Amino acid sequence: MKTTWKRESERVIAAVLLTTLVGLATPAVAQSPSQVVDALANQVVSVLKNSALDTQQKRTEIQNIAYAAIDFPTLCKLVLARNWPKFSPAQRGEFEQEFKEHLSMTYGRNVDNYKNEKVAILGERPEARNDVTVQTKILRGGSDDVVVDYRLRENEGQWKIIDVIIEGVSLVSNFRSQFQDIVANGGPDRLLVLLKEKNAAGEPLQKP
Repeated sequence: MKTTWKRESERVIAAVLLTTLVGLATPAVAQSPSQVVDALANQVVSVLKNSALDTQQKRTEIQNIAYAAIDFPTLCKLVLARNWPKFSPAQRGEFEQEFKEHLSMTYGRNVDNYKNEKVAILGERPEARNDVTVQTKILRGGSDDVVVDYRLRENEGQWKIIDVIIEGVSLVSNFRSQFQDIVANGGPDRLLVLLKEKNAAGEPLQKP
């Protein structure tokens, strides 16, 4: 399996995801996707800067909000792609839980790496299936700024995340590549076992 993200990219992605996931917990009824992303960027700062919360409390709060902010059923289908039919209903449910935990473990551990990044909304564009991509830039200071696209899909009146693209690298595509290799060599059971092992050890599937 090829590594697509370097160590610095993982830190940036962690800050981006934390910024994204907290704000998207706010109901998006009557709001455009851009308004949703703009609102979330402001909300997450108050969480990350809250000196009354220790690191674990921040992680727990962000995890709970993130679980409500992401359309996990859709995300899991997109990540597993052509392998989705190979998973039984029970295995799909198990995969969703393990994948949730894996994302939380992988990015939640970087909560202390937030460096006062801010989010600027650049615009939005329509996508297939009535999705909308919100184009933003993470302002870190000049050449260190990071371009980020958020793909959102409306679900029961709320816009929820189904993908995050950092400097052209899709979260969905990155995990899809890893998971396809694992399933090809061991089937659904192998992926589930490996996710459980990595989650228990607090390790990502790939080290940058």
